Amino acid sequence: MSATIELKDIHWLIDMVHSIDVGIVIIDKDFNVKVWNGFMENHSGFLTAHMMDKKITDVFTSIPEDWLQQKVKSVCLLKNKAFTTWEQRPYLFKFKSYRPITSNAEFMYQNVTFLPLTDIVGVVTQICMIVHDVTDVALSKQTSQKANAKLTRLSQTDTLTQLNNQGYWRERCASEFLIYKKSGRIASMILFDIDHFKIVNDTYGHTFGDEVLKGIADVIQDNSKKEDITGRFGGEEFTSLLIDTNLEGAKLIAERLRKAIEAIHFEFQGTVVKVTASFGIAQMTDSITDHEKLIEVANLGLYIAKNNGRNQIGVSEH
Repeated sequence: MSATIELKDIHWLIDMVHSIDVGIVIIDKDFNVKVWNGFMENHSGFLTAHMMDKKITDVFTSIPEDWLQQKVKSVCLLKNKAFTTWEQRPYLFKFKSYRPITSNAEFMYQNVTFLPLTDIVGVVTQICMIVHDVTDVALSKQTSQKANAKLTRLSQTDTLTQLNNQGYWRERCASEFLIYKKSGRIASMILFDIDHFKIVNDTYGHTFGDEVLKGIADVIQDNSKKEDITGRFGGEEFTSLLIDTNLEGAKLIAERLRKAIEAIHFEFQGTVVKVTASFGIAQMTDSITDHEKLIEVANLGLYIAKNNGRNQIGVSEH
């Protein structure tokens, strides 16, 4: 009677292992498969008969053998469970997502638990891997992260020109100034605005004025290094913090910008409209105590350029 109950219990256990909605894989310490349940059959396309006694890294070549060896060694040595999450490794077994209509995932994201299995004398002889499908959780978190990143970017960006807005640009400028103070890194600033922009707006309208601002923003982007910090300072005023650039280098870049802006041909109802800009430049030095002082010195150079006739570069002695 007890033997009959034991057989029934084993049958029930086997049925549960094959029916449960998680992957159950048992391997020996040489990575040979001993158990391969229904979940794994359904998602891999490999039947238990095909997988039995096969080395798992030979069948699933995307599993790094050295990495798996470290996991198995740790579990055997400590006789304790170990984990890997989808954030550490998106998947252990590369299964296609089985929800292609409701999910944007190409593959199944997985959390995997490694459990030590011991013999009757307490020696770990096998490892059980429990594979959890966490695709929904992963996609939800990724969507949230993307949304937060987009909101952060929107809060830092000038909507019209797609340059950094003044608030975020000032934050970046303050950070770079601290780096300069600690390391002596060279940086210079360009501050410029469009000459007589009010006349442009009054004559051709604000919609055309916006097109001019966007065109000049494109010129700034085209003439900036990746590490430079560009921004719309306000209205028709723009700025760029030039990393690893001294005052002479800033003059060359400002002159290149000046010529590029002067060369733009904007068009309004068949009429060509041209604009110019005036520039002020400054370099971080020991006499400049903070980033606001650097802005002030560049702004003084801008006033000098305007007072001297506009469409030129001004440098303030400080």
